[in-house]
Amino acid sequence: MTAVEVAGGVSVTTSATDTTTSTIIVRGSEALLVDPAWVPTELEALADLLDARSLTVSAGFSTHAHHDHLLWHPRFGAAPRWASRRTAELAVSERAALLEHMGPGWPADLLALFAQVDVVDGGVLPDPWGEAELVVHDGHAPGHSALWLPKRGVLLAGDMLSDVELPLPFWPDDLPAYIAALDALAPYVARAEVLVPGHGHPTRDPVARLDADRRYLADVLTRGDSDDARIGNPYMAENHAHLQRLVRGER
Repeated sequence: MTAVEVAGGVSVTTSATDTTTSTIIVRGSEALLVDPAWVPTELEALADLLDARSLTVSAGFSTHAHHDHLLWHPRFGAAPRWASRRTAELAVSERAALLEHMGPGWPADLLALFAQVDVVDGGVLPDPWGEAELVVHDGHAPGHSALWLPKRGVLLAGDMLSDVELPLPFWPDDLPAYIAALDALAPYVARAEVLVPGHGHPTRDPVARLDADRRYLADVLTRGDSDDARIGNPYMAENHAHLQRLVRGER
């Protein structure tokens, strides 16, 4: 597994599944692990990478309560794993459905650690990771959180602002909440030097990502369609059709 350093002390790995990113934030010999993913062999490889760098995982963070963002591995240790209050609530109440999305063949020890997150109250992570500010909204998933690292100029956007995925207003099907989420992220996007999406590729032009998502949604809202190139990516035609039905008031 290869980790690409996108800013000082911030490295990103990319899964072969859905271009899913995992982010490692380093402070001395400690690491904050954000959304580690995806398949068991990649989680094992991520643990190997941390060992090779002599890094100890002192905390984890899940940006939202979707199955591919609630994973963990025994070799990451018993560090606290944090999430927004709503994300932590959904990790409990929706656990059965989330496990169904995982599919078969997962080792029991990984399933036992799945979705075991604690609530972060307040706008920053607990020490020693107080540099990481939470930007909580309801776009894509209730209680979705971005992490803003102002001293490093990095915004970890979760499943927003992707170059490979369209805007995905899932459950609840609340398009206004998604638009409000983009507005909430905008001040941080304007200040960020690097943006890391949950699926896709990091960019040094975060504003372009925000503009692309706003343009796509505006196109669907005003004329019912879009020529966004991401529609041609895997699974995105289906999601585009879902948004078109949502805009038309259909289920």
